[in-house]
Amino acid sequence: MHVAIIGNGIAGITTARELRKRRPEARITVVSGESDHHYSRPALMYVFMGHMRYEHTKPYADDFWRQSRIDLVRAWVSAIDVERKVLELDRGPAIAWDELVIATGSRPNRFGWPGQDLDGVQGLYSLQDLELLERNVVGARRAVIVGGGLIGIEMAEMLHTRGVAVTFLVREPSYWSNIMPAEESRLINDVIRREGMELRLSTQLKEIVDDGKGRVCAVISSQGERIECQIVGLTAGVSPNVEAVRGCGVETGRGVLVDASFATNVPGVHAVGDCAEIRSGGGKNRIEQLWYTGRMQGEVLGRVLAGEAASYDRGIWFNSAKFLDLEYQTYGLVNMDVPGEKNLFWQSSDGLHALRVVYTDESVIGFNSLGIRYRHRTCERWIREKRSVEYVMANLPEANFDPEFFVRHERDMVRAWKEQRA
Repeated sequence: MHVAIIGNGIAGITTARELRKRRPEARITVVSGESDHHYSRPALMYVFMGHMRYEHTKPYADDFWRQSRIDLVRAWVSAIDVERKVLELDRGPAIAWDELVIATGSRPNRFGWPGQDLDGVQGLYSLQDLELLERNVVGARRAVIVGGGLIGIEMAEMLHTRGVAVTFLVREPSYWSNIMPAEESRLINDVIRREGMELRLSTQLKEIVDDGKGRVCAVISSQGERIECQIVGLTAGVSPNVEAVRGCGVETGRGVLVDASFATNVPGVHAVGDCAEIRSGGGKNRIEQLWYTGRMQGEVLGRVLAGEAASYDRGIWFNSAKFLDLEYQTYGLVNMDVPGEKNLFWQSSDGLHALRVVYTDESVIGFNSLGIRYRHRTCERWIREKRSVEYVMANLPEANFDPEFFVRHERDMVRAWKEQRA
């Protein structure tokens, strides 16, 4: 059996590793034009800021391919022929396969803005994007970041550390308000402004201005304001990268449509990771574009390719991030308008620490933590065990794992929450 995997990210490489564990005799080929090595995409910002080197982002030693007996082909896929079971490449001979895994990840959204293809305009997703930003930052004094999400604030922090002034254009009335409850969103707004960055809320990009030489020199906002800049970061979200799949007979929606075992409509063709859109029957299909979900999906698909019966169950939702010295964790159902939900929210007097507990009459269902580290396993266990809000309030210190000598706020939280409930 020859398994070809398009993509060198966490989902594709985990699929390859899990398959190799179970089928030592299988032939595995990874096709990627991006890099010689698998690396951590979330770590790219720390390379740019000088906290890490590129080699520190690689989870495996450089001889990983040889040790795992995985062939790497450095090329981009130009066409998929599902009838002949062949991958056409932009260079080199075509590759025949018995089973195909599409793990092409995401790509930054572009919405047809005038000037979006000028030099100095870019997203931030791949190693090539990082290399491009290194070139674009030379001589740059100001950048405009378009979009109010996690990638945008990471790109802003990266440029801020290089002395580049940053202005955000955010179409929502508050940063990340499409994801965060209002209080947490306002906290993030305050943190951004404290760092000296400018926020243009309820503002969209209208046009990117050409300097006459094919390079950006300014943007025009939806309010008609002209903002001079040398870099424009397009960070208005990402979409599944399905370009290589179009027209080959594999069904797509927003992403490559798959079932819970990551099978597509074409026998022998699978999709996994950011590019996969998981069918959910009568409900809304799911696209999960996170590092840990990509790893979990790859583990399931590796077992499926090895001949096991396996299906994907993400379990209780979680995510975490760190930006501008603010740590953020979310567990379970927050800002989801669950019927009968109630919220307890606490924020410190300095405005830099907050905790939200979401619950129903039966049990706690979610947590948001900003500026305080709360243990994933503890919060997940409380949700899974359907602990009452009274139980959680009585045991809050168990979840806190801030370093020693950090100020603990649990007493203030409980006092404030008791007042809220009264």
